[in-house]
Amino acid sequence: MTSKERKEGRRLRRIENRQRKKADFLKQYNDFNLVTNTDNLYHAFKMSRRGVSWKESVQRYENDVLQNINDTKQKLLNGESVQKGFVEFQIHERGKVRHIRSVHISERIVQKCLCDEILVPIITRSLIYDNGASIKNKGISFAMNRLRCHLTNFYRENHSNKGYALVIDFSKYFDNILHDKLFEMQRSNLTDERIFNLYKSFITVFGDGISLGLGSQVSQISAISYPNKLDHYCKEVLRIKYYGRYMDDTYLIHSDKKYLEYCLSEIKRICDELGIKLNPKKTRIVPLDEGFWFLKGKYILLESGKIICKPARDGALRMRRKLRKFLKMVEEGKMSLSDVYTSYQSFRSHLMQFDSYHIVHNMDKYYAKLFVHNYSLLYDEPRITHKNRILSERNRCIMPISRVTVKKMSLLAGV
Repeated sequence: MTSKERKEGRRLRRIENRQRKKADFLKQYNDFNLVTNTDNLYHAFKMSRRGVSWKESVQRYENDVLQNINDTKQKLLNGESVQKGFVEFQIHERGKVRHIRSVHISERIVQKCLCDEILVPIITRSLIYDNGASIKNKGISFAMNRLRCHLTNFYRENHSNKGYALVIDFSKYFDNILHDKLFEMQRSNLTDERIFNLYKSFITVFGDGISLGLGSQVSQISAISYPNKLDHYCKEVLRIKYYGRYMDDTYLIHSDKKYLEYCLSEIKRICDELGIKLNPKKTRIVPLDEGFWFLKGKYILLESGKIICKPARDGALRMRRKLRKFLKMVEEGKMSLSDVYTSYQSFRSHLMQFDSYHIVHNMDKYYAKLFVHNYSLLYDEPRITHKNRILSERNRCIMPISRVTVKKMSLLAGV
């Protein structure tokens, strides 16, 4: 036996072992009983009602939850459809109009059960580590930290910030996903015919052979895995070490600009096969020392190796408009102060992930000016002179309290 024959034999044995491991893995999840199990459906109901338990449809379903779950189970076993159409509405997000097609609670429970018990374990097994969208223990913070890690490793490897980033953005990503390509990808994973037909029924309702809808968990997990071929090609064939993707936003970091141009041509070829369209305005090659945008943050690699991440300005402007609207709603009794505080803290926590000390300080000051009673003690405290101390004692105000003490109080204190 020659060396080539021995290498070919080892290669065939490796392929056989991989196929056997994959078959053993898929066997434990390709079970339709996982979707029709009463305990799994009830757990999916408890997870689906989070954040929407105030809705009338959810409360009506919960009043007779065991009977409703049993009816859903019987429909699944009989092969009947569990779909009841969509609740359609539009939202305006950062100047864009997004059409949302939300499913009813009874259908959402089945989708939740199908995704958690079958689709997510199977699909996430083949995803690359740097794909961080809508996966447990990952998210926006994970993707931002991975980008910082990639920039740091690039600087340590090249001892310089002389490099380039290829930033890619998909245009109307959900609207251009082809159903036939999606079903072809999942056909080898979903070997149970009833599971595959149930999965197809949740996809085909969004369009005639193309597009996925926003507001469906099945659409979300499908959109995450759709460009998986592109991810593995960039990592394994193009050998791009510093690569990351968050849904439709992607970046590639390399020291050679011409090689990134070649990578872009290969990416366009694969995107044409998948039916994905690139946004020509947002797809570009940018020097690392000039900075590039990713997930509403501009990342700049300095000559010293320091990474600066600046947030987008329009985020703070939108939050200021929201706070003014919240103030009117609080005065009219349509909104509570605790809801305002929760909304602002959510925005503030996201902003703290960037290099935004002064923006956060100014936003805190603006928030306190609108909603905090003792605002002057926080930011506009007069100098404690002998004359002011006498006036404060005469008027029995709380001037002697130090500004440091007041800043440690909650922003709701005194409201």
